Amino acid sequence: MLGFLVGEALRDLRRAGRVAVSAVVLITLSLAALGGFWLVSSNLDRAVAKWRDRVRIVVYLKREPSAGDVAALLERVRVMPGVAGVVFIGKADALRALKQVLGKDAGVVDQLPANPLPASLEVTPSAVAATPEGARELLARLAALPEADEVAGSADWVERLAHWQRLLGTIGFGVGAVLAVAAILTVTTATTLILHARRHETEIMRLVGASELTIRLPVLLQGMMQGLAGAVLALAALVVTHSVVAPRLEPLVNLTLGISQLVFFTPVGVAALLGAGALLGGLGGWLARASREP
Repeated sequence: MLGFLVGEALRDLRRAGRVAVSAVVLITLSLAALGGFWLVSSNLDRAVAKWRDRVRIVVYLKREPSAGDVAALLERVRVMPGVAGVVFIGKADALRALKQVLGKDAGVVDQLPANPLPASLEVTPSAVAATPEGARELLARLAALPEADEVAGSADWVERLAHWQRLLGTIGFGVGAVLAVAAILTVTTATTLILHARRHETEIMRLVGASELTIRLPVLLQGMMQGLAGAVLALAALVVTHSVVAPRLEPLVNLTLGISQLVFFTPVGVAALLGAGALLGGLGGWLARASREP
């Protein structure tokens, strides 16, 4: 039975001719566009998550507290809403860090009459506080500390990156959706032409007792075959594009976003793309089948 259904579906595809090819091309374009934007969005999402983990808020203190006062201050900050961790940096530690940054010019620091750097707290915000609204609330709480002289830090630029990631995802979904609708309509047209061409054959099959499922399944399989063919072609195009473009972009992406490698689809993503192709084609076949019903 399965061999008969697949054979009928393949024969119907040959009957559809150029219309079936057009449907495959449109499905390929829609899934390639959707998959391309999906890849860009997922890699930007990795960058956003990575840089959110690196967001720090620095609280410069009016004076360097004693060891006992440091422990109490750290505890007060640690229990604040939105704080994931806090580290005390003394004046001497800050000066050593400055020397490391200056490298061969560190001798300039030794000529200073006194250490001009203030003691500070380096606060790691939680995920809730690593947003513009959450960061502003945490900045206000930290600035209210009696020991605080100045508070520096913001998550605005991380959120701008997240905004671009969401925007690209929305554009990709929109472009893919438009092309997907065109692909469904093309599959529907191809299948409708096939139904019209074989209408006498279908009536004969009904007269000899063939079930509606047996008559209609080849139509659905035909659409799914077109969808799978388009999905495979789209996946192949994405693989080739990724293998060619990714090595050239990775040095720039590593420098600007801190991502050492541009990832491709996981096995689940590949399965989702293939499933989307089969769904698009099958939906087109189903619509044509439904339109033929009395």
